[in-house]
Amino acid sequence: MPDYRSVLLALMVALCPALPAVAEERDADARLRALYEEEYAWRQQILGKVRDDEGEWRDGDRLPAVDARSQAGHLAYWREALAKLDAIAVDELSHQERINAAVFRQIVTTLADEVGYRAYEAPLNSDSFFWTGLYPRLGGFEDAEAYRRYVRRLRDLPRFFDDNMANMRAGLERGYSVPRVTLAGRDQSIEAYLVAGEGNPFWTPMKALPATIPAAQRAQLEAEVREAIDEAVVPAYRKLLTFMREEYIPNARSTLAARDLPDGEDFYRAQIRAFTTLDLSPETIHQMGLAEVERILAEMRTVIDATGFDGDMEAFLEFLRTDPQFYAKTPRELLSYSAYVAKQVDGKLGETIGFLPRRRFTILPVPDAIAPFYTSGRGGLDSCLMNTYDLPSRPLFNLTALTLHECGPGHALQAAIAKEAPGEIPRFRRDNYFSGYGEGWGLYTEWLGTVMGVYETPYEDFGRLSYEMWRACRLVIDTGVHYFGWSRERALAYLRDHTALSEHEVTTEVDRYISWPGQALAYKLGEMLIRRKRAEAEEALGSGFDQRYFHDVILGLRSVPLPVLERELDAWIAGGGENPYQGLAP
Repeated sequence: MPDYRSVLLALMVALCPALPAVAEERDADARLRALYEEEYAWRQQILGKVRDDEGEWRDGDRLPAVDARSQAGHLAYWREALAKLDAIAVDELSHQERINAAVFRQIVTTLADEVGYRAYEAPLNSDSFFWTGLYPRLGGFEDAEAYRRYVRRLRDLPRFFDDNMANMRAGLERGYSVPRVTLAGRDQSIEAYLVAGEGNPFWTPMKALPATIPAAQRAQLEAEVREAIDEAVVPAYRKLLTFMREEYIPNARSTLAARDLPDGEDFYRAQIRAFTTLDLSPETIHQMGLAEVERILAEMRTVIDATGFDGDMEAFLEFLRTDPQFYAKTPRELLSYSAYVAKQVDGKLGETIGFLPRRRFTILPVPDAIAPFYTSGRGGLDSCLMNTYDLPSRPLFNLTALTLHECGPGHALQAAIAKEAPGEIPRFRRDNYFSGYGEGWGLYTEWLGTVMGVYETPYEDFGRLSYEMWRACRLVIDTGVHYFGWSRERALAYLRDHTALSEHEVTTEVDRYISWPGQALAYKLGEMLIRRKRAEAEEALGSGFDQRYFHDVILGLRSVPLPVLERELDAWIAGGGENPYQGLAP
């Protein structure tokens, strides 16, 4: 019997020659979707995730496989995925799938580069460590089974630590490690986990056991977690602390530059691509940074004049660092200041962003265990963390810019919009984060505060400029250290001389740049692109420019490589700057 569907398709193709191209496009889209959906599911499994009844990925009963043999398997998989991606013709993809292809390529290339350069042999830096962040920051889990999986993860923790320590020993043997000078005191972050039972941070989820779990089952879960903490967690952290103090830190490298690592120059360029999603040379970035420093310096001098201060830049910075009026006397005062700024911003959001999410964030202090060497603040989907450690190093005049960046319209709001904005994106993109895009938006919102009218005093405006100068200095310092061979002292002096950051902040920040090559470059490069595109849009659209729609285009894309963001904004400008959500249901 003939296949009538095939006959009908052949007749339609004969009558409409454009149909084969449509069929090919659909085939290319389908091949791409199959590729990224398969890779994402595979990646969740190697991370130890499991699917729930609704198809969402949740923490499973084990921690990720990080040993060298597993890493080799991961690299082989990602290289094969890139080869398959290369075989799909980009010009045969639909518009949305072209975006997905660019995002997927950036993600997998970065993952493959990390393993290819064996970056897993140094799973820490001066700011972040593989032994923190293994339990929820807020709340607990949804049901008893989730808690049982948690117990099994705690039991798996010694294996996870042993594999990481084995990798770190391999790194030491080949001269690949975090610079020793940036690790001073970081071992103290382990000490909080040496406490038995309910005093251990891993007890945190037990404080939020759902009331729907029967009392007897609750008691059993509490007993199992308490035993896992005492029998697995505490011994693993004690072993790790001994390793860090007696073996790793004393033998970590004394050099600073990424170029001094094995395959160092290529590794550094790969890190630049990973964090900025741009193909820029260290020399170009260094010069861009120097130019930005000079531009911002001129603006800073204008603001100093507006304060009426009688003295030069050096004297003004000393005034800001030492006058008590600029510093909170209690942690609550600092947190309240940030909360006030956040509520000011809330009142301006309707005229700033078109689509606003339902989700809200809270403001919390940075946990005591990591506060001494943590950044001034950090924002995410559920909360903004403000550092209340060493209050004399936390000037209030910086806090407006910091709150804009970390809370709203910065990272916390950005993350909520990514979850709720109209338009579906593939699962593999939902939790992805490109620093150039995300941190570029965060720094842009600090400037956006001037448009919103949030800065109330010249001192707050100087704090904004000091923060922008801080990010411009990063372009100079990161490339200066990792490519041009700057000393730590030179990097410290450069940041100290150009910003109003406290000495504590100057030290923790420079150590972060030294131990985390390339990461510091993302902020300014992303912000410069967004501000450049806004200026182009304002000029091209004139009175038709609506910043709400401009911001909706950026945030509605979610996290994308900067070249993709630029192309999409160019297309929006060419199309007349219309509301990207026009006609869509709220």
